Amino acid sequence: MKKFILIVFLFNLSVLSAMSNTILFLGDSLTEGLGVSKEDAFPKLVETLIQTELKKSIIVINGGVSGSTTSDGLARLKWYLKKKPYLVFLALGTNDGLRGLDLAQSQENLEEIISHAQASHAKVILAGMLIPPNYGPEYSEQFKKMYQNLQIKYKLRSMPFLLDGVAGIKEFNQKDGIHPNEKGHKHIAENVFEFIKEDI
Repeated sequence: MKKFILIVFLFNLSVLSAMSNTILFLGDSLTEGLGVSKEDAFPKLVETLIQTELKKSIIVINGGVSGSTTSDGLARLKWYLKKKPYLVFLALGTNDGLRGLDLAQSQENLEEIISHAQASHAKVILAGMLIPPNYGPEYSEQFKKMYQNLQIKYKLRSMPFLLDGVAGIKEFNQKDGIHPNEKGHKHIAENVFEFIKEDI
């Protein structure tokens, strides 16, 4: 009987261990690191900061795909959940806004992603985004409120703006003025690390 209990204990311990060292960053080209190497993209830099500053051994999955919208996020999440991440950093929605998509549908898509992640016992952290004012003040405000609504409804910790301190600053961006360069990703990584370190 004691041997059986020990086996069950060790099995449960291994399951918890598998779930306790993986963080998923689910996003688009900003997360993927379009225009820079994967080593210079902010998810990898966050992994390094966690290992060096917090002395914790963790695995970071960069689930960023260029051009991704909220509509394809759930399918990718289901695939990545096989790795049993204990933390999901959700950074989707930018392309929905830039394409002028129906934000009610975008919010519904994000809700499905959040609900599915939470059902797997992963903690979700939401990265808010903003879109340029030339999309019109009403649409821009609706886009901003979409993240606020999600934060309140699902009681999430949320970064108000993923590109805070980077957007619009020439030295932190590539020539397109949209995607961060290596310096920009480093700045994002530092902000993200400071925000999520209490959840690690």
